[in-house]
Amino acid sequence: MENLPIYIGLVFGFTTFLSVILFYKATGNSRMTLQILLAWLIVQTVIGMSGFYTVTSGFPPRFLFLLLPPFLFIIALFTTTKGKQYLDTLDIKTLTLLHTIRIPVELVLFWLFVHKTVPELMTFEGRNFDILSGLSAPFIYYFGYVKRILSNKILLLWNFICLALLLNIVINAILSAPFPFQQFAFEQPNIAVLYFPFNWLPSCVVPLVLLSHLTAIRQIINAKNK
Repeated sequence: MENLPIYIGLVFGFTTFLSVILFYKATGNSRMTLQILLAWLIVQTVIGMSGFYTVTSGFPPRFLFLLLPPFLFIIALFTTTKGKQYLDTLDIKTLTLLHTIRIPVELVLFWLFVHKTVPELMTFEGRNFDILSGLSAPFIYYFGYVKRILSNKILLLWNFICLALLLNIVINAILSAPFPFQQFAFEQPNIAVLYFPFNWLPSCVVPLVLLSHLTAIRQIINAKNK
């Protein structure tokens, strides 16, 4: 990854920290949340720079350590009393704005494709339409939560559609990586996420985006049932 232009890593690093800051704001400036997120980024930095994830021949793949801890944490939030209380305190307006970070993420993925570290199918020229979520997020924020023109049904539908777009790229990204179960992109596997700082994408950015959608869906449904 040393041959990549430095601006790609810088833009992605800025995008990652922006997603952390926005989520931190959504918590009402919870220092505990910020400390956990920053500690997790530091852990993933050390592991990513060590080359740990570049060993892809074993099973289960080491890549699971990027995905499994945050997703288990999300499950815990939705299945415990304290976790649900935490989710219900998050600011849905800020969580909606957080999805704008998907625009620079898609630009970074395109640049990585140009430099042959991810396949085309992971970009907006391939199977990845996630940029639509980022582009529409400011409008959903403004008309849904500032002007309050959009109904809860529309807000719910938007979150479900964007969640589907997220799952689409996550599945394609995993099945394009050089693991024993690889299904796509054999000519140019998804290798960028095996290296720092791009390992922050599956370990931090994607989980925050996922959690933002799931939390918004929970809050909107709860509001409708009251």
